[in-house]
Amino acid sequence: MENLIAFFSDPIVTTVLLALIPLVFILVYALVTLYGEMKIAAHIQNRLAYMETGWHGVLQPIADMLKLLQKEDIIPESANKFLFILAPYLVFMGTYASFAVIPFSSGFIGSNIDLGIFYLIAASSLVVVGLLMSGWASNNKWSLFGALRSAAQIVSYEIPGVLAILGVVMVLGTMNMQTMSQLQDGGIQNWLIFGGNFPLAQKLALLPFMVILFVIYLLSSMAEVNRTPFDLPEAESELVQGYNTEYSGMKFAIFYLAEYANLFLVSAVVVVMFFGGWSSPFGSFMSGTVWSAFWFIAKGMFFVFLNIWLRWTLPRLRVDQLMYVSWKVLTPFALACIIAVGFIMVM
Repeated sequence: MENLIAFFSDPIVTTVLLALIPLVFILVYALVTLYGEMKIAAHIQNRLAYMETGWHGVLQPIADMLKLLQKEDIIPESANKFLFILAPYLVFMGTYASFAVIPFSSGFIGSNIDLGIFYLIAASSLVVVGLLMSGWASNNKWSLFGALRSAAQIVSYEIPGVLAILGVVMVLGTMNMQTMSQLQDGGIQNWLIFGGNFPLAQKLALLPFMVILFVIYLLSSMAEVNRTPFDLPEAESELVQGYNTEYSGMKFAIFYLAEYANLFLVSAVVVVMFFGGWSSPFGSFMSGTVWSAFWFIAKGMFFVFLNIWLRWTLPRLRVDQLMYVSWKVLTPFALACIIAVGFIMVM
């Protein structure tokens, strides 16, 4: 027993176990969201979706996972084998590393660093490298087109997205994501989307700009995770399956796991920056470590649901429309909001 206690008391073991918590969450969340997406899509389109595997098909995501585990792992003969194998893992690594600074509750954050939001932006950029690598290494024109589209799209929409984050950092005066949540604690009236925890005049002045920055980041995040109407890198009618056309088995599953993990990641950033993070909407009532984790995950899943809803509602944009929205709509509005927020904070 003493040896077991000593083993778990070792700093390295403790660090590894804490690092596994987000991974366990991602795996469970991905199964739930996969089932939820199919059911939500079915109700929107007036059909049933999963019904055969378990009650109302609840076991279907597990069956899909087992199927992918057993599928043959095919590598095209003309592909660059090393880069082809590395790409899906690099994509997942970029997403998983970003979870280190996500404050899941008032009592748990992987790494409470002062440059948390800066680190998140930098780590998530690894995804672009992995997507380009997968498209080029596949030696397939559809994969390469999809990878180039994805890189152009993510880089383009990172600009307004980062500008929206900059506006929030200017208001809160910190890049620490745990501190961002703490500064919005105390009830729904203190969440930044409603003007934050400021004097009434400043709150009312900030409120419209916070709403605009929220909409800008929400649209930018949808584009960064390739969700409809911004799913041009995976446009089936044009590019077969895009950058992961040649992938099968678990490598294909890793791409999808990374996509769903990234979907929660951007939703979590929206929650931390604009909707109080883990704070309860009822102030000190229903607060604490467990409740704060509940509120954080519930808010994040709401924005995941919103992304799923829009995916099955809106048509896909054209490439020129995609770039127009980023460079001529979102970016100018984000810059104007930053100037206005800066003026309000100075005054």
